[in-house]
Amino acid sequence: MIRIKNIKIYEDIKDSEILNYVLKNNKLNIKDVKSWNIFKKSIDARDKNNVHYVYTIDLELNGEKEKRFEKVEKYSFPKIDVKRKSSFRPVIVGFGPAGMFAGLILAEYGLKPIILEQGSKVEQRIKDVQEFRNKGILNPLSNVQFGEGGAGTFSDGKLNTGNTNIYSRKVLEEFVRFGAPKEILYTSKPHIGTDNLVDVVKNIREYIISKGGEIFFNEKVTNFNIKDGKIFSVIAKKEYQTDTVILAIGHSARDTVRKLFDLGVKIEPKDFAIGVRIEHLQQMIDEAQYGNKTKLKLPSADYKLVYHAKNGRVAYSFCMCPGGEVIASSSEPETIVTNGMSKFSRDGENANSALLINVKTSDFESDNPLSGMDFQEKIEKEAYILGGKNYFAPIQRVEDFLNNKKTLELGKIKPTYMPGVTKSNLNEILPEFVSETLKEALIELNKKLNCFAEKDAILTGVETRTSSAVKIVRDKETLLSNIEGLYPCGEGAGYAGGIMTSAIDGIKCAIKIIS
Repeated sequence: MIRIKNIKIYEDIKDSEILNYVLKNNKLNIKDVKSWNIFKKSIDARDKNNVHYVYTIDLELNGEKEKRFEKVEKYSFPKIDVKRKSSFRPVIVGFGPAGMFAGLILAEYGLKPIILEQGSKVEQRIKDVQEFRNKGILNPLSNVQFGEGGAGTFSDGKLNTGNTNIYSRKVLEEFVRFGAPKEILYTSKPHIGTDNLVDVVKNIREYIISKGGEIFFNEKVTNFNIKDGKIFSVIAKKEYQTDTVILAIGHSARDTVRKLFDLGVKIEPKDFAIGVRIEHLQQMIDEAQYGNKTKLKLPSADYKLVYHAKNGRVAYSFCMCPGGEVIASSSEPETIVTNGMSKFSRDGENANSALLINVKTSDFESDNPLSGMDFQEKIEKEAYILGGKNYFAPIQRVEDFLNNKKTLELGKIKPTYMPGVTKSNLNEILPEFVSETLKEALIELNKKLNCFAEKDAILTGVETRTSSAVKIVRDKETLLSNIEGLYPCGEGAGYAGGIMTSAIDGIKCAIKIIS
């Protein structure tokens, strides 16, 4: 195959039409093309007077090889040699991206995994999430954090990763295989959208079951039978005998982490980040990123911002949701947790993103490895009180936040959080180092994105579940914890951050078990 790069397109054309454009401009004949695919598509908006698309495509040609272009190998995920001898079926705890992809690989190789998920199937989970958003009635076992598909199901479905290796390609292709839009294979910032993810997750579940796997929903794991440094069973509604457990519990299963710690599983504290959600009008972001001269029908613009503050802290945007909503993401009673969500079309009125400040282990109140979770939980409870003790989120205009004044009236930007919001002063609950760094960052980031510190932009508190506050220690080579047969996996164990890296980690753990 050959790769043709830096194909600049200045008009709105369908992706399927790009081949004819390339053939014409490179003096190639359609008869020479055996197969082709788009490898990458992005938008170059550095010059607001000259916004355009940039494509890279791969061609497989008949006959004589083209020497003008870079040669590339066809992608192929390697076959795994099955060496597992155990008579026990592997058990997976959690059915988010890590558990799901671990289960998918194990099922494909005939290992028939048993998967235990404390939350509901995605069909019921949608109803549980809507009841919380509409009525403020929280189901602690089935919500935005817990249930089939994990926290990523109710987000933008972003598949961002810095790696373009065989694992990331495998994840993307599996998502497409089970119903995700094909363009996630080549867009520079792929996303599936919450509306599409729901169906994709269900299709993966049904496939695992068709291969002999079993998935038990509303099956909360309450204990682990560990003797002489080995895992012997997992205890939920009943006891599941096994010698192999993939621990894919997600970053919010605090009670499970505490149980593991009590049982002697080695756990370390870990840095993470907390902050707020910031909302702008999507039109503001579009104009700031694309300018107002282009005639192209461009997708809703996003942004990725970083600022290194004078106090040594880092402020950065995270999980940016163009045309999306801020959503209620609590998983424990009397707490407020926020996240962002958008559909595949990203056509909502507002844009939102987490705006975060890094938290170090030295910021915790004790040396206990679990003190980071306590740090998160304290702020979430304070946000619940500030919001009015009814699951309304505390919000504040950026101008008021900068001036340390309670918001009394809203401007042109309306909050999207449901079930409701309470005008507040977020400075009252954020740690001082977070509050002060956010203020400095808002001013400085506005120089990079000229609407970022818009006075009417809405800050919604609090964003605390960006990643796990602990690391469940594992060996770099075997991926095993200090307990034989126990594989800490994904975001909850501290080895991933988001759908893509969690799924990749699930694949890697499954491969270790198979081989």
